[in-house]
Amino acid sequence: MMLRTPSSPHFHGPTTVTGVMLRVVYALIPGIIAYFWLFGWGVIINIVLAAATALLTEAAMLRLRGRPAGMYLSDGSALVTAVLLGLALPPLAPWWVVFIGTAFAIVFAKHLYGGLGFNPFNPAMVGYVMLLISFPREMTAWPAPLSLREVDLGLGQSLAYVFGGNLPVGITFDALTMATPLDDLKTQLGLDKAMEQITARPIYGMLGGTGWEWINLAFLAGGLWLIRKKIISWHVPVGMLGTLGVVAFLFHIVNPDEYASPLFHLFSGGAILGAFFIATDPVSGATTPKGRLYFGIGVGLLTYIIRNWGGYPDAVAFAVLLMNMGAPTLDYYTRPRVFGHRGE
Repeated sequence: MMLRTPSSPHFHGPTTVTGVMLRVVYALIPGIIAYFWLFGWGVIINIVLAAATALLTEAAMLRLRGRPAGMYLSDGSALVTAVLLGLALPPLAPWWVVFIGTAFAIVFAKHLYGGLGFNPFNPAMVGYVMLLISFPREMTAWPAPLSLREVDLGLGQSLAYVFGGNLPVGITFDALTMATPLDDLKTQLGLDKAMEQITARPIYGMLGGTGWEWINLAFLAGGLWLIRKKIISWHVPVGMLGTLGVVAFLFHIVNPDEYASPLFHLFSGGAILGAFFIATDPVSGATTPKGRLYFGIGVGLLTYIIRNWGGYPDAVAFAVLLMNMGAPTLDYYTRPRVFGHRGE
């Protein structure tokens, strides 16, 4: 007689890898809309080109590794990497910059380590840092916000420049670009200008750079939605943003003419995007609750240090990659006590 036993008494939740990745993409949509409103079609072109490159590269690597392409392509991880990298790159970046960075992220930062779940570093940030070091001119050519320039390129004109370097007659790319608020602040402070004089210029808004405040508020809304849906925990964002804000506040109080306010650091550049969507990567970051908190604190502290005394104005990518190296150690020393055993 065959013995029939019931299944194990475990709860089976509806959450899947694909579901998690899609929710992350959904949470990025408000920020993408704000990016489009601020910079125009360039950011949409970046994301579409990065997504196509990521999926094709992923399929090629899966074929080389003898893995079923359909199952792995549908998990959404390559798409998330592409969207995050597309948002990090300057709008109107040449197509080959997007292609090289995305392909490098998928091949060298993901599949050479064994694929999803085995990569020690955040793939999108690996691709971004490689591009920043290799092609600094293209990676620092950010277009000015639409509200601060006279020319608004349409979709066709944006595509013509991205793929061919062609702009309408009488318009040069230099006329469309300007330094980002973080880069401009660093440059102006190096010229011994006072903080009040610097931030009075049109490039600066109420909280951060003009327009950047709304982008970061949109990413903040998406990040809080992810926490509410329990896709990410609060530990990394609170640790990173709290540390960045507190350290910036202390230095600003001591010398407000040399150090920017905490609100400027939080709402300029990629701090909010990094806190909710990049540093929270469950594979390359810490996994224990305390480890995640310490991981976020480390990212926030390193971001402030590199922004003020390093060679790069926005340091989120470098801070995340440096803390990725320390994530295993954080997990080792923050392991929760095993049930039934005393702590050491």
